[in-house]
Amino acid sequence: MTLPDAQTFLSIDLPALLAALFACLSCALVGNFLVLRRQSLMGDAIAHAVLPGIVAGFLVAGTRDTFPMLAGALVAALVAGGLIELVRRLGRVEAGAAMGVVFTGMFALGVVLIEQGAARQVDLDADCVLYGQLESILWLAPRGWADLADPAIWAALPRQVVQLAVVFVLCLAVILFFFKEFTLVSFDAALADTLGLKSGLVQHAIVALAALAAIAAFEAVGSILVIAMLICPAATARLYTDRMGGQVTLSLLIGGATGLGGYGLGAFGPALLGYDMAVNAAGAIATLAGIILGLSILLAPRYGVIARQRRRMVDGVMA
Repeated sequence: MTLPDAQTFLSIDLPALLAALFACLSCALVGNFLVLRRQSLMGDAIAHAVLPGIVAGFLVAGTRDTFPMLAGALVAALVAGGLIELVRRLGRVEAGAAMGVVFTGMFALGVVLIEQGAARQVDLDADCVLYGQLESILWLAPRGWADLADPAIWAALPRQVVQLAVVFVLCLAVILFFFKEFTLVSFDAALADTLGLKSGLVQHAIVALAALAAIAAFEAVGSILVIAMLICPAATARLYTDRMGGQVTLSLLIGGATGLGGYGLGAFGPALLGYDMAVNAAGAIATLAGIILGLSILLAPRYGVIARQRRRMVDGVMA
C-alpha cells in the first residue's frame, strides 16, 4: 500500500475524514452533559436502541435515504426511553439496570431484523452497524486541490458529511444558547428546580441531542465509535479542568484530534510501517480515544492516578 495521490485523497480520504470529524465533534459536545450527569450509559443505550428503528426505516422505505433512517431511529429512541422508565418503575430497579435490559433487547431485535432478506437488499449488515461505512463515503467531484475553490464542487459533498455537519452546528447552537441551563441542571437539578427551571424538560433535551448526534453518526461510523465518542472525550476533559467552558472546549479538541488522528492511523499507519493493508477507521478512532483516556487517567496533573498518589505520599510525610 502506498500513500494516496491528491485525487485519491480528495475523493476517498477527505470525505471520510470530514465525516469522522463531524461525528466525533457532535458526540463529544453532547457527551459532556451525559458524563456530568453520570448518565454515560445513556449514550450506550441510545446507540444500541436506535438500531431496530433504523432497520425498520430501511424495510419500510426500501432505501437508505436520510429521512426514513432518522424517522425510524427517533421513534426507536422514544420507545426505548419509555421502556426504560417502565422497567425502572414496574421492576423497581435502578436506572442503569433498566437501561441495560432495554438497550440489549432492542439491539438484539435490530440484529434479527438485519438478518431478514429485505434488509440485505439495502446493503445493511452487522459490519455496517458495528463499524460504520467511513471507507465507502466517496466524493468523486474534485480532481485536484485547485477544484476546492469551486463552490459547485462543495455542493457535491456526500450526503453523510453534510448531514453530520448540520447536526454538529445544530447541537452547538442549542448548547450555546442554553448553556447556563444545561450546566446548572447537569450539576444540581434540585437547585435548578428551586430557581424555576424545569430540570426534567432540560434533561429530556439533553437526551434528545444525544439521540440526534448518535443517529446522525450511526450510518457513517457505527455504534462502537458513537459510544466511544459520547464518553471518552468528555471523560478525558473532566480529568484536566473544573471549569465548564474549559471542559466543553477541551472535549471538542480531544474529539476532533481523535477523529483525525484515528483515521490517519487506521488508513495510513500500516503503509508508513511497510504493510500493504489498512485497518478499520472507526475502530482505530475508538481505540485511540480509549488510549488517550487511559493515559489521562494515569497522567492527568491533578486528577490522575500518579498525581493523587504523590499527594497522598506528601500528606503522609507531612503528617
